[in-house]
Amino acid sequence: MEQLRNYAVARSLFPVRDLEAAVRTLGFVQVDPIRAPARAQDLILRHRVSGYRAGDLEKHYPSLPLAEEHLHVYGVLPRDSLRLLHPRPVRDPWHVERQHPRLAKRILAHVGKHGPTHPRELQKALGMARVINGWGGESIATTRMLEVLHYRGQLRIARRDKGVKVYELAHALPKPLAAAERTAKLLDLVLHLYAPLPERSLRELAAIVTRTSLPGANAAKAVEGLIEGGRIRHAIVGGVTYVWPASEEVQVEPHDNVRLLAPFDPIVWDRRRFELFWGWAYRFEAYTPPAKRRLGYYALPLLWRHTVVGWVNAALVGDALEIETGFVGKRPRDAAFRRELDAEIGRMSAFLGARVGKVIAR
Repeated sequence: MEQLRNYAVARSLFPVRDLEAAVRTLGFVQVDPIRAPARAQDLILRHRVSGYRAGDLEKHYPSLPLAEEHLHVYGVLPRDSLRLLHPRPVRDPWHVERQHPRLAKRILAHVGKHGPTHPRELQKALGMARVINGWGGESIATTRMLEVLHYRGQLRIARRDKGVKVYELAHALPKPLAAAERTAKLLDLVLHLYAPLPERSLRELAAIVTRTSLPGANAAKAVEGLIEGGRIRHAIVGGVTYVWPASEEVQVEPHDNVRLLAPFDPIVWDRRRFELFWGWAYRFEAYTPPAKRRLGYYALPLLWRHTVVGWVNAALVGDALEIETGFVGKRPRDAAFRRELDAEIGRMSAFLGARVGKVIAR
């Protein structure tokens, strides 16, 4: 188990590099709008990009060969990975086309004529028609149709203005891959992102990504094919089968530092693996009623060497970063931990452009 934990941490926290190379190495970076104290994508990339500052992904995205897309969740991936996701089946969960059958053509014509388009500009040009959403409420029809056309690969995200997506016509994609090759490469992508992970987790991810992009694919058969074809190694530890790319070695040296990880960082994303690896359940509690929170609104898992020993709640108060730590067991008492925690708080402060404020231990 210790060997698997070392491997999981070391392979994900690779030596720092530039932004494009980091996204390409990871294969996918999850995007989330909550900022506490920064958005998830920025918290993920700061560990893997030299000199990274909060907001750098949004700032540099227009000039990089990246794309916002839905894989198993929403995020950013290299643009050349789009051929794994498209063409997708027609999907319209809000039934916008049924309620406004000509809207898609009108949007595509407007964006084609005017170029990158903010949703508010489209509302002014095409009106504020409404659509009944999946929760029984109303949404602006143009906004929902933009999301549908993006999902289908007809529009892409050109940039964001203060976090709001600005759309343009999608680039032409190369000739689609055969379904079997697309399926295998999609599974390679999620395996590379989260390895080593329980085989059960890989099978669940396989079902999600194929259902999204290749609903006719047999996800279980595809996983078996990778195993039988020698592209996946596996080991049984504690009665659980773990899998990882056959091209990688598990024998690695552990990291000797502290990291404050995003709730969606690849190291902690699979909650099943998290609990198996570190013996406690991490929960993302931003949508949990305050009275029922155990860790905090946006608790950041606290990694020390190859073990997640607790969590941190970080907040910007004015121009100061305030930190509150919590631990699963006893707080590590050695001087190396104190030194490394101070260093990580300093790195977080620089990333946010803030000074270090109060640090409270629970």
